[in-house]
Amino acid sequence: MSDTPRTDAEAFWPHDSKEKVCDAVFARQLEGELNAANERIKRLEEENDAMRADLLLWDEKEVK
Repeated sequence: MSDTPRTDAEAFWPHDSKEKVCDAVFARQLEGELNAANERIKRLEEENDAMRADLLLWDEKEVK
């Protein structure tokens, strides 16, 4: 199985070319999905940091 199955499925041989290419619309779609995924990762990391901080505060209160 390929590491890039969606891209492989979209790739085509343009006229007189020795390399496969993908349509620009498809590339833009992938880039948009990548940007959205990166934003979600950033948001989840921020939420994780906030939960860790809350846990540390809770832990300190339990010790006292």
